[in-house]
Amino acid sequence: MRWIRQPRRRPPRDEGRIALLVIVLTVAVLAMIGLSVDGGGKIRALQRADNLASEAARAAGQAISGPQAIQGGDKVVDPAAAGAAAQNYLAAAGVTGTVLVSPDRQHITVTVTIVYTTVFLGLVGIDTLTATRQATAAVVAT
Repeated sequence: MRWIRQPRRRPPRDEGRIALLVIVLTVAVLAMIGLSVDGGGKIRALQRADNLASEAARAAGQAISGPQAIQGGDKVVDPAAAGAAAQNYLAAAGVTGTVLVSPDRQHITVTVTIVYTTVFLGLVGIDTLTATRQATAAVVAT
């Protein structure tokens, strides 16, 4: 009896599989870096918008109506002066915002909007992120 020799099977070749794995992992790592960079930028923009809104509201709250306060009446905000003070503060900071004085002229609400230009998210079509914050100041008579 003659033995038929089976051809030796070669193990499957791994060529190219590692390269595909490296490409997938590289894209995943770059996506995580991009999200952390642009996410951190958005958080900084939100913090800046919050700080600017608070300070602009505080600046507007100092614009009280002089004649009424001097005569011993209620301390109320002069809407025109308060709006101008807040807008001047926001313009000096290089941002845009809105100022709203309450009907009783005791509260000033400032809304600030900052546009953050993305670094990595622009690669997927997200070029800007908007950060909007609002702060309110109240007139306190001492």
